[in-house]
Amino acid sequence: MEPERTGQKMMEDRDDLTGEHDGGDAGQAAFALLFCVVWVADSFFLHLTTQLTLRVPSWVRGPFAILLLGLSITCAWSGLMIVFGEVRETPVVIRSGIFGVVRHPVYLSEVLLYAALSLFTMSLASCVVGLAASLFLYYLSRYEEKLLLKRFGEEYRAYMREVGMWFPRRRL
Repeated sequence: MEPERTGQKMMEDRDDLTGEHDGGDAGQAAFALLFCVVWVADSFFLHLTTQLTLRVPSWVRGPFAILLLGLSITCAWSGLMIVFGEVRETPVVIRSGIFGVVRHPVYLSEVLLYAALSLFTMSLASCVVGLAASLFLYYLSRYEEKLLLKRFGEEYRAYMREVGMWFPRRRL
């Protein structure tokens, strides 16, 4: 019986996965923790930057925050299931499902989560941390795209032209 594989070990054992930045997981975890601390502290205790909650009622911001949260969950679940839920015998540029809409759905899901939580409580401090995390995720996306271009060449370059990084492209 083969031992269960998880995390980085699974990626090392799968030839169909291209890889990621060595500091990507740690950086994402650090930003997630920092965001949570700032969001909870500012939104529920300190209220240093939540003055906009007085101007924008919860019945306005709540539905938008819930919509962003739903999109975040959908992007994360779909992206992770496609990448890690199937082993491809021959490595390919994945264009199915959510990957036909955006190239980095899991990173997009993190950005949407930060935006949803920030919008719900209107914490400007958490917006700043969310923006910094988004810039880090953009850096990771670009790094991984260099790996994918090196591996798949023109096939990935064509995919980049057809599918937006985080925002869907309008198809004519």
